[in-house]
Amino acid sequence: MATALAAGCCGAWAYGRTGAAWSDVLRDLAVGWAYAGAGLLAWWRRPANRTGPLMLAEGLTWFLGNLQGTTVPVLFALGAWTEALNLAVLAHLLLAYPEGRTTTSADRRVVLAGYLLVGVGGLLRALVYDPAVSGTASYLDCRGCGPNALLVHSDAGLFTLVDLGYRWLGAALTLVCAYRLVRRWRAGGPARRRALMPAWIAVVVAVAFIGWEMLHLVAPDALAPAATVLALPSDLSQIAVPFAFLAGLLRLRLRRAAVADLVTEAAADPGLLRLQEALARTLGDPSVRLGVRTADTSTGSAAGPADPAPAAPPRDPRTLLDDYTDPYGRPLPQAAGLSVTPLGDEGPDGFPAVLLHDPALDDEPELLAAAGAAVRLCLRASRLRAEVRFREQGTAEVRARLLRAADDQRRRLERNLHDGAQTRLVLALMALRRAGVRTGADGADGKGREDGRTAEEAALRRAVADAEETLRQAVEDLRDLAQGIHPALLTREGVGPAVTALAERSALPVRVTADPGRYPPFVESAAYFTVCEAVSNAVKHARAERVEVSVRREGALLVVEVTDDGTGGADPAKGTGLSLLADRLAAAGGVLRISGGPHGGTRVRAELPCA
Repeated sequence: MATALAAGCCGAWAYGRTGAAWSDVLRDLAVGWAYAGAGLLAWWRRPANRTGPLMLAEGLTWFLGNLQGTTVPVLFALGAWTEALNLAVLAHLLLAYPEGRTTTSADRRVVLAGYLLVGVGGLLRALVYDPAVSGTASYLDCRGCGPNALLVHSDAGLFTLVDLGYRWLGAALTLVCAYRLVRRWRAGGPARRRALMPAWIAVVVAVAFIGWEMLHLVAPDALAPAATVLALPSDLSQIAVPFAFLAGLLRLRLRRAAVADLVTEAAADPGLLRLQEALARTLGDPSVRLGVRTADTSTGSAAGPADPAPAAPPRDPRTLLDDYTDPYGRPLPQAAGLSVTPLGDEGPDGFPAVLLHDPALDDEPELLAAAGAAVRLCLRASRLRAEVRFREQGTAEVRARLLRAADDQRRRLERNLHDGAQTRLVLALMALRRAGVRTGADGADGKGREDGRTAEEAALRRAVADAEETLRQAVEDLRDLAQGIHPALLTREGVGPAVTALAERSALPVRVTADPGRYPPFVESAAYFTVCEAVSNAVKHARAERVEVSVRREGALLVVEVTDDGTGGADPAKGTGLSLLADRLAAAGGVLRISGGPHGGTRVRAELPCA
């Protein structure tokens, strides 16, 4: 920065000696220092990019031509020789932006030609430049400046010929530079075109200066008034060029800040398509394509267990894009002219994802790294969510299978009790009744001989009566037990009749409203035991006086509601009955909702899918 300040002050002093107005000197200083300041800032922010040093060089060489305003022969000769060096540096800057280096041999030849024109052509011009004879040839218009330490022959005609050739070669080289920039513009994508916008501004300014200089040479007297008017906008347009480069730098910083929003969006698992759209917005490149590696990209021949095949070496995603698919699941297009950036950690089969983008973004590795981190976060979040969903689904399926198995076991146990032990007890009861009848008949036949009945016969009749009563109670208890395990009525006629039978046996008045119809067995079982648990709670804990039960179909749901007028306060977290009931309903794909009734008490609502 100190060098730029010293060069500017020295150039301003020399420029002021020619009689230039203070406003012209300030404009000249503003242009040179704008390039130098912008170059230093760009160099600081992007030390690996040579755009900053080139802008600084443009700012320093801007003042070299002003040395022609001194009376020191060596300084005058240096200024006359390097008067157009800043234009050569500007051409280098334009063709190297935004990478900071020329990327094609044609661009490198144009840059080399510019420096050779200044180095050789400028030297030839300085060798025949006599300020006392051709003082108006310089933009300083100073006949009293000099002398020229490099002057070898003073000939106005020869100097005019060399000067015109020098300027026309410079104009031709400027047109070639503009042509190369147009080629780069047409070949680049939207991101590169936006990056080249400062270069285009500089081209327009440079072409305007060259065109104006050519016209001024043709008719200097006629265009003198216009020269005064156009001086200020010309200088201001030159000042705008380095600030245009700064605007590109600031836009890059804003895009890096936008990566924070991209990370937030990626963490929310937006999906690959929306992630690709967010990447295009953040990177400023509509051509962005996100590719995800397919599940099976292994190569090589199969090997037996005893002779495993060696692991394939990691493969470069830049040459094997067939292994990747776009967000729609289609093969990733082989887009020509796009750069490929691998994302994620490299595994035995390559990288998990790749990003296709405009080559202009290759010069922004920090931005690409931040965007890649957001993509990796999204992919990792999606994978973890998928694992969680898989595990939850697996847990729900296991729980459903266990409850279905328990329900089937209840049904089999109820059938075994009904068809086995209960039937045998009933047969034994019938046999005892027949024995009791025969015993009573024998007693009637010996009525005339009552005194002859023995105590053993009376004891036998009492024993048969006691056994019959015990068997009858055992049959009732066994029937109640089977009914509690799984009512046979539920299997035969469905949930409506089974709930009605349950209400008839309840210790409380229970009013049942049930739509006719049958449902899947597991759904009917879950609905029935919901009513059982709710009625049992109303009887045991709620001190209710009446209960209302509703079983109805609402669309694809079987809705069961049990409402009591008790004390309320039912909570699945406070008891195992309701919590187990909630698990049973969840296994059937349903939900349990507990709330207060319309007139106090508790409302238990179960919703079961029955489509």
